[in-house]
Amino acid sequence: MKRPATGLSTRAIHGTRTPPNVGDPVASPVYQSATFLNPIGSAKNLLYTRYGNNPNQIALGEKLAALEGAEDAVFLASGMGATSLSLMSVLSAGDHLISSNWIYGGTRKLLVEEFQRLGIAVSFADPTRPDGWKRHIKRTTRAVFVETPTNPQIRLIDLDPIAELCNSKGLHLLVDSSIASPINFRPLEHGADMVIHSVTKYLNGHADVIAGAVAASRKVISRVRELLKMWGQAIDPHAAWLIERALKTLAVRVPRHNSNAQEFAEWACEHPKISNVVYPGLDSHPDHGLAARILDGYGGLVGVTVKGGTRAANKLLRKLRLATHAPSFGGTETLVSVPRFTSHAGQTKKQLRDAGIPEGYLRISIGIEEVQDIIFDFARALDSV
Repeated sequence: MKRPATGLSTRAIHGTRTPPNVGDPVASPVYQSATFLNPIGSAKNLLYTRYGNNPNQIALGEKLAALEGAEDAVFLASGMGATSLSLMSVLSAGDHLISSNWIYGGTRKLLVEEFQRLGIAVSFADPTRPDGWKRHIKRTTRAVFVETPTNPQIRLIDLDPIAELCNSKGLHLLVDSSIASPINFRPLEHGADMVIHSVTKYLNGHADVIAGAVAASRKVISRVRELLKMWGQAIDPHAAWLIERALKTLAVRVPRHNSNAQEFAEWACEHPKISNVVYPGLDSHPDHGLAARILDGYGGLVGVTVKGGTRAANKLLRKLRLATHAPSFGGTETLVSVPRFTSHAGQTKKQLRDAGIPEGYLRISIGIEEVQDIIFDFARALDSV
């Protein structure tokens, strides 16, 4: 009998481990050590936690690589660290990067301010334009960066035509897939060269670790590892152990986020005090057709605009008892954030409008509580608005 392909949940739990021996621990131990015994006369197999090759770090990379269908993966100290080093692994001074205009505010700040200082030029493409990517290509262009689904507008970008363009021009395609997680979407299957995660979000999923990750070919990851050593981006062994433990339930948690968010979004659409709901699982979403074609689940993020703008939204936030007003997303608990104060803080009113963030817009990370309890909490809070 032909052995079936290993499922995502099995990969998340077991990775690519070798057959265990009698006496091996069932739960992975924490290798809480900065350094390890060195071989004599050679640098081969040198283990040093700052190098990102502590046994906990290695095991974690193997699991994510298995989940994403990549040759290798490496974990870093934050999602921004993963974005920075992945881009730096393919760009140098004098190079040009094309970025989607729909990106996290912190990433935009990195590209506009720090990359300019490093001599890397950046152009921003409008994903809604058919020629939005091609028209920005220059002789010095080396890579394209895309975030999908996007934060906080929850828009989708079709990677297939972008990957085809990048392949024809010899460009690297880097994709931030933090919002989807490999349970809902795997960018490498759509032609991406590198997939980036803020591990703080769904991969860890318990709001207790800050980390990032990159999955790609062995050649690319080896370059990221070299940068990791120089820029000090290694995660500590205990954080790696916590993430590996959390990964074991990823394929169980994410479907619950998906179903809860779908039911919440459908309820919110009918509420008289909510003027607009943004969720890829709704027919009204501008990218619903694309989402239905490429995603295995619509995710746990829902955007709502409260009638009455900022003042009304603030009243709602003060009355919530189950949901927590806090940044980040992807945890087991329901979180609500105001993007103009978090992901897009410091932007002008025009910039916020252009980014699809009107006054009264809230990004809700639907947790895995009972969905009726989440709905009741918001319904009661909205009664006060």
